Amino acid sequence: MKKIIALIMSLVMIVSLVACNSGSGDTDSAGSSDVKVAVFWYAFSDAYLSTVRSALDADLEEAGIEYQDFDSNNNQGTQLEQVQTAVTNGFNVLVVNLVTSGSADAAEQIISAAGDVPVIFFNRAVEGDGEEGTVLNSHDNIAFIGTDAPEAGHMQGKMIGDFLVENYEATDLNGDGQISYAMFMGDAANVEAIYRTQYGVEDANAVLAENGYPELVYFNPNNSDKYQLDPNGAWSSAAGNEFMGTNLAEYSEANGNMIELVIANNDDMAIGAISALQAAGYNLGDGNCTKIPVFGVDATQVAQDAIADDTMTGTVKQDAEGMANAICATVSDIAGGTSVADAAANVAGSADIYSMADGFSNKIFVAYAPYTG
Repeated sequence: MKKIIALIMSLVMIVSLVACNSGSGDTDSAGSSDVKVAVFWYAFSDAYLSTVRSALDADLEEAGIEYQDFDSNNNQGTQLEQVQTAVTNGFNVLVVNLVTSGSADAAEQIISAAGDVPVIFFNRAVEGDGEEGTVLNSHDNIAFIGTDAPEAGHMQGKMIGDFLVENYEATDLNGDGQISYAMFMGDAANVEAIYRTQYGVEDANAVLAENGYPELVYFNPNNSDKYQLDPNGAWSSAAGNEFMGTNLAEYSEANGNMIELVIANNDDMAIGAISALQAAGYNLGDGNCTKIPVFGVDATQVAQDAIADDTMTGTVKQDAEGMANAICATVSDIAGGTSVADAAANVAGSADIYSMADGFSNKIFVAYAPYTG
């Protein structure tokens, strides 16, 4: 009997995922269910999340679920007000991309404002490093769909290390026997950014050491942080472009101190850095100029195109469609009367790219994957 029940649950989940796989339409869509979903995005301007939004809008349309998107414009106070208004206006499922990543206080305020309305947090952590479970294990009516924060950093670091082992002499432009790197960080408080900044370098160094090469050297010896931070926490191409342009004015082949490697927390900052490099005559993709290896995270379409054009070296895929499918499937289960915890369990067991975080029954990880074209 247990096997039969499990089979039925699997079939239900497959139907949900199929229903959440494709579609298109306007931002508001009237469906056949009584579920009315409010989706709150920390900022419409985020390049990666725009791909998630497009996929999720299409999935909810296809599933016949009424929804509305809200742009919190990178302001936690605005998001809280939007949630309060949405609950008053009858939205009965909340899907929340928290503005202040890793803030248990911000998450608790959203949960309090939601009352009895289920809340599905996604993409941006609801608990800080070392505070795991303080929010998610304290409420029955919430779930989280995101990524295992260290995973992207580990993948990026190994990718960088492997590349350098194969291309060390070509990358070491001044022939001093070491690789000088720049690091662009998106948000100092975001756990994803913290781990990407840490492991992107540490794991690359581990690969280099295993193969008898020296560790990476940060290009600016006066910067003890060993990264340049987007001051607006927006992970933007503008920040990457401005920082790289400024760096190149002082650190160049002519001066013998050229930045020989660029590591970025996301593809948007990586693309901004590439634009600055191209303005200086690098990474033109024509085979006639020097290419500075640039690595990012997300595998946005722009980054994939840059890799195909040989102006970017690699990235780590953050599965936008997979995240959207998981959110839609969870909402669809809730629409059918399934509890939030059971809906999360159904998603976690539905495909290899999903897993339940250890110690949780409501925290789903969507797997990363390396991408080099």
